[in-house]
Amino acid sequence: MKKRSFFERLSGSVPVNDDYDAFEEDLPVQRRQALPAVQATSAAPAQSPHPQTAFMHEDDEPAEGQLPVDVYQTPSEIVIRTFIAGVRPDEINLSISRDMVVIEGSRAERETIADTEYFNRELFWGSFSRTILLPQEVDVENSSASAKDGLLTLILPKLDKARQTKLRVKAG
Repeated sequence: MKKRSFFERLSGSVPVNDDYDAFEEDLPVQRRQALPAVQATSAAPAQSPHPQTAFMHEDDEPAEGQLPVDVYQTPSEIVIRTFIAGVRPDEINLSISRDMVVIEGSRAERETIADTEYFNRELFWGSFSRTILLPQEVDVENSSASAKDGLLTLILPKLDKARQTKLRVKAG
């Protein structure tokens, strides 16, 4: 078997008639430990012993959620959209600087339901935050935020760096 060239190894190309498999020779074999089997009875649906595990830290403290966002631009502004369903406007804290936006808030459960009563638990409850670095500087003073049907929309006018103004020199 002929050794492959640097370019062939870098690009991943393999001649059709070559049986060379770089992974078998280069990487050590790693064995995974078998996971314990979960037994479920047909009388009751299988339940996770910790329904909130996806949102808990190792030390059983609630994790802080991170908002998914859409960020896009038009010729004159940058627009940020995110879903904040279940959050009142007074529970949202927005911080805007010329090159960054921070969205923080909290979504509180309105009812208390025992963990054993859940079949499936995927909604996030608790505090959340998101920091967005902007691709261009924005006009903080003329920015606006609105919420409708659970959708938060921030409109951030871009600063026009090409705009020039002429100043008169005053004598005196």
